[in-house]
Amino acid sequence: MSAPAAAPRKGHNVAIENDVESHLHPTPSWEVADHPMPTGREEIWRFTPIKTFTPILSELALESSQEAGVIDVDVRGAEGITVTDLAASELNGLAETPQDRLSALAAADPHAVNHRLVIPAEAELKVPVEITVNGHNDEISCHHNVVVEIGNHAQATVIVRHRGVARLGENWTFRVGDGAQVTVLFVQEWDDTAIHGAQISFEIGRDATVRTAQASFGGKAVRISQTASYNGPGGNLTQLGVYFADAGQHIEHRLFVDHNAPSTESHVDFRGCLQGKDAHSVWIGDVLIRPVAEDIETYESNKNLVLTEGCRADAVPNLEIQTGNIRGAGHSASTGRFDAEQLFYLQSRGVEEAEARRLVVHGFFTDIVRRIGVPEISEELVARIEAELVENLGASTTVEED
Repeated sequence: MSAPAAAPRKGHNVAIENDVESHLHPTPSWEVADHPMPTGREEIWRFTPIKTFTPILSELALESSQEAGVIDVDVRGAEGITVTDLAASELNGLAETPQDRLSALAAADPHAVNHRLVIPAEAELKVPVEITVNGHNDEISCHHNVVVEIGNHAQATVIVRHRGVARLGENWTFRVGDGAQVTVLFVQEWDDTAIHGAQISFEIGRDATVRTAQASFGGKAVRISQTASYNGPGGNLTQLGVYFADAGQHIEHRLFVDHNAPSTESHVDFRGCLQGKDAHSVWIGDVLIRPVAEDIETYESNKNLVLTEGCRADAVPNLEIQTGNIRGAGHSASTGRFDAEQLFYLQSRGVEEAEARRLVVHGFFTDIVRRIGVPEISEELVARIEAELVENLGASTTVEED
């Protein structure tokens, strides 16, 4: 099957109609020189531990990436999809324009592992497309670029897993056709020493429905920048996320939704737990409503539950509104400990305190896992959450009946 011709890439916050300058998101560029080495004082880097990410931020990453076999990528899925390799020179014109230094270095690497995956128009995939990125070395930097093209009125689920050890910089571009219905789930389950930075971009066609989810558990440091824009009216986007930061671990999710078309919707709900000394989570949610984006609706929410002393959760929701002719726009963010009323309610009914805490955390995450709507992975996510709880709260005291 031949791949469709590429449409011009526009990138966010560049020369398009009703462009709006903002310090909250960078100017896209394919040139690494346009993205200087960050100091940590820049708005988009001020919550990121620069020293930890230096192995994939420095241009030395391009030299070390020449080593082969650092990662391997396995793609499995339904018949009818097409997977081809891409040269670095083919990315410009296919992939989204890099938004920061991490993504620019990944796109510029001539030794990167690059793929293009095409799901044809009208396809109704009965099983998910599963992409597994396995890392084998945490001393050599490497890069990975993927373009996923989903045809008009296609129905598909894509599951991406990251495993093993690596110093990895990535770009993912999802180009979703008109009327398509797509679910995309990323699961970060790295080993403890992995460092991972990624730009994930969604271009949403007219009347398309897109549901995305991030489940971040493993790794020493993970920084995911996720952007979305619309190629026509009627697009509907839901972005969900769960994360669990342990002692010394940094997990960062940055979201930018560009409402650049009328009658579009976006809804964001991320929830995280933190436990252990120096566990650090970052959630940045930015929604830009351009003058042309009339009759839109958007809401973003982030909730963090702190389980132990010594944790830090940073949550910053932003709304940039350039027109008042909208259906609604709102945001919220909260960080707190266990709900005393919930614990009292459970303990008053004979549930021991440790088990009551476990039940509260399970309830905190259950709604998100249910809304992801991918049965093939729901049990996997619940099991991973349970494993995290065992480390901090011990094994469940509940006795299962036959």
